[in-house]
Amino acid sequence: MDGLLTAFSQSDIATYLRFSRWAYAAVNTSHVLGIALLVGAVMPLDLRLLGAWRHIPHQDLARVLVPVAATGLLLAMLTGTLLFSVRANEYAAVPVLWLKAMLILAGIASAIAAHARYGAWLDHATRPQLIRTAAISMACWMGALISGRLIAFSGP
Repeated sequence: MDGLLTAFSQSDIATYLRFSRWAYAAVNTSHVLGIALLVGAVMPLDLRLLGAWRHIPHQDLARVLVPVAATGLLLAMLTGTLLFSVRANEYAAVPVLWLKAMLILAGIASAIAAHARYGAWLDHATRPQLIRTAAISMACWMGALISGRLIAFSGP
């Protein structure tokens, strides 16, 4: 594993990011944008599933917010991988990074399962199923967000 991490951190892109202040800043900013899109789309949808804004059908919100969240997730994952590459060995030794990764995987799995089981716009779910889906989603994504911030305080 150390060999893979070392090779990853010695790749051309990792080296470029390590020595280019502006490229690293652009990737870091893009990572924050991806997180903002993801969490900014997931939280209103989850709040709606929990009962907020009952006058707006949750399916209408899902049609708008699910693609935004998916775009944010893809951007955050791509840029997060690039940021990780800069100091892969050091970041891999930070336990809270692995917690973040597990929460992200759980959030993705939960979303895929909910949409597969209850329909693309969650229109076949009962009220208790919507509440459970929202609670799991909020726990995963807020936990990942908090864990990500903690990396700065416990990482390399």
